[in-house]
Amino acid sequence: MHILLTSILTVLLLILSPISSGADFAKGQQAYSSGDYQAAIMEWQPLAEEGHADGQFGMGLLYANGFGVPLDDDQAHKWYLLAADQNHAEAQYNLAVMHANGWGVPQSDEQAFKWYSLAADQGVTQAQIAVAKMYSGGFGADQDKVQAHKWFNIASELGDYDAASKRDDLAARMSVDEIAAAGLLANSWLESHQNLLVNQ
Repeated sequence: MHILLTSILTVLLLILSPISSGADFAKGQQAYSSGDYQAAIMEWQPLAEEGHADGQFGMGLLYANGFGVPLDDDQAHKWYLLAADQNHAEAQYNLAVMHANGWGVPQSDEQAFKWYSLAADQGVTQAQIAVAKMYSGGFGADQDKVQAHKWFNIASELGDYDAASKRDDLAARMSVDEIAAAGLLANSWLESHQNLLVNQ
């Protein structure tokens, strides 16, 4: 009787549990890095179709570059967007780049700024630089030297070598009060994102 109940429970668990592909993002990443794009697809596609953000990001990379699949901005956008909506920082950054350049989507500084901002807040330094430049130049967002200085400062703290000089160039056109305000904003962000500093 016990064996029968165990068998019934096992069958029920198999029926009720979501089917797992057994795919592995890290294996796909290793294959991608070594240029074995077919192996990367085999690992990433099942994950992507199951809704895993890393797998979706991986498929976006493949389609965006035409690695192992035809170059297809529409497919790249589709997979990046699915991952970005799950808060995947690199997908958000790549989506911003697509909008900034009009790759597979209408060119839009506003959409680029939106996605750059989300990636910047997760510690992607290239996104922080992009957001700072957009604030500094007033495209995609209202011109705001304080916010621009803040993001250049944060990117510098996270290890971007050019960010400090960009921040200092901007500071030459700012008042003492503006610089102080930007410094407070940067320090507040850094304090709330200590985990990113630890990993630098």
